[in-house]
Amino acid sequence: MEQLKTTATALKAEVDQTLSDLGLEGLEQKHSELLAQITKPDFWKDNPNAQSLAQEEGALAQKIKPWRDLKDAVDELVELANLDDDSMSDDLQKQADKIKKQLDGLKKDLRFAGPYDDHDVILSIYAGAGGTDAQDWAEMLLRMYVRWAEKHNLKVKTIDQSAGEEAGIKSATIEITGGDYLYGKLAGEHGVHRLVRLSPFNSGASRETSFAKVEILPSIDKPEELGLDDSDVKIDVFRAGGHGGQSVNTTDSAVRLTHIPTGITVAIQNERSQLQNKETALTILRSKLVALQQEQHAENLSQIKGPNQSAEWGNQIRSYVLHPYKQVKDLRSGFETSDPQKVLDGDLDPLLESYQQNRPLS
Repeated sequence: MEQLKTTATALKAEVDQTLSDLGLEGLEQKHSELLAQITKPDFWKDNPNAQSLAQEEGALAQKIKPWRDLKDAVDELVELANLDDDSMSDDLQKQADKIKKQLDGLKKDLRFAGPYDDHDVILSIYAGAGGTDAQDWAEMLLRMYVRWAEKHNLKVKTIDQSAGEEAGIKSATIEITGGDYLYGKLAGEHGVHRLVRLSPFNSGASRETSFAKVEILPSIDKPEELGLDDSDVKIDVFRAGGHGGQSVNTTDSAVRLTHIPTGITVAIQNERSQLQNKETALTILRSKLVALQQEQHAENLSQIKGPNQSAEWGNQIRSYVLHPYKQVKDLRSGFETSDPQKVLDGDLDPLLESYQQNRPLS
């Protein structure tokens, strides 16, 4: 029983320290203030503001509850352990194990405390230097992320895709939805990915190096999440090209948005409706601007500058080598595996986890 009391005391100390780091008391105070506003008789007179505050209250309550439940559970464990009742030791040990498992899981989720970590993801892939090999490599990466999403029972929607001239793709954009902390989990995939292999596209089967850029954006589909000034956005409509049925090619359904201050452009022609294409383009534009604002640590949109295109294909984050040896190496976390095929088949979790371990708790 003494060992169990020691375990329970150590668990309580760890929980209390984590709650202090998290600022649970401050979060509960803020939640109480929101509840006080929501219960006022005239709260719903300003409907848009009321909805925003109600959503904030709900999200905060959801964040607080598992930590409050955990604290109550560990306090009860310590109290019962101090009764020195040996007949309870087995049950209390099971409870201690359960609390430890819950604590570890909740601490892992603390890594995803960024403002957009809980958002869905818009993932784009662009073939870089390397011609047909790079376009094939871009398609291999697309398959890898789709396979990863499928393994986790996530939904994948193709927003846009441009086929390569001989093989592969020039670019593709997909939306991944249906999971927890998707942007937080995938944000580290943003960057240049490098492939070394024997080329299947030349008769000499020479060793080639190809590059593709992966762009990971939090899906910002609610206008209130970003104060985007309509006067800063130029809208052009044009006739969609490529596949998609006769009506796609006979109406000006495609939409191109340009954010004038930064020069960022988004063109969408995937849907038949001009309105649908505009809404999709606006979501992607907001997402790009939010990501840029985060990257540049800007307080508002007026402070951000256009993206640095010159560095687009520099400084890869990860190398995938298929010849003369087999290896995938993440150049930031140092994670290595000698089974690249497993990674390319969607087994990304070890890579994602190794990157996340470098993120400080928030």
